[in-house]
Amino acid sequence: MALFTDGPAASVADLVALDSQLLNVANIEGIDLTQKLSLAHEELGLELSAQLTRSGTYEAWLWVSRPPRLHSIVVTPALKLWHSYRSLEMVYRDAYNNQLNDRYAGKRDQFHEMAGWAYEQLALIGIGVAETPIPKAQPPMVDSVAAPAGSAVPDGTYYVSAAWVNAKGEEGAPSDATAVTTASGTYEVSPGVVPKGATGWNIFAGMDPSALTLQNAGPLDPQASWIQPNHVTTTGRAPGRGQAPDYERPLPRVIQRG
Repeated sequence: MALFTDGPAASVADLVALDSQLLNVANIEGIDLTQKLSLAHEELGLELSAQLTRSGTYEAWLWVSRPPRLHSIVVTPALKLWHSYRSLEMVYRDAYNNQLNDRYAGKRDQFHEMAGWAYEQLALIGIGVAETPIPKAQPPMVDSVAAPAGSAVPDGTYYVSAAWVNAKGEEGAPSDATAVTTASGTYEVSPGVVPKGATGWNIFAGMDPSALTLQNAGPLDPQASWIQPNHVTTTGRAPGRGQAPDYERPLPRVIQRG
């Protein structure tokens, strides 16, 4: 699972799964769904930060140790659903303001209630927390390079992704893929700036960005680059989805905005 600070928890596809008319409404009303996802993510971040800060004094008995910070929160199904419903509420609020259409008002109110319900479930289940959070990797730097005779990869376009690993072997969310084209050579990959807590990194590659596989046998040194040998293995595992939470913490049961 990704960390909350890796970016919006839900996607446009997630919203469409909850409301099949969404794309049509967004097209008619000129609403940018990606922007709404980002705005809802920012709102939830502020609310979670306030809740975590409040937890130091409000219902302090819930917290055995220091409350977690926003960057250590893992996107669990409950948190993703809260983000989805809040995003849909924002979409229909804009749609209603554009047309003053009661149908849009009904959907706005429906999703407002569902967002409140999703928050209540999150409060009961608890937020997922990673003890050593590893952020989503940035797209790696990939360059085509010359290769000794017999060690070149087959000519073509390759897609490369990276993911950071912490000391416990937990892997963060993989980066978006970087493309590189080779001709009688191979490619070299550098993972970029090492985030706090990372002790190594993994590389995933392939000729199809949707079918990348692990290339290294074990985590690489954070400062080391990777030069692809004369073949791209297809037997490795696919990139993961990020860290699972180490534990879950309940949230204070307080009245949400609206």
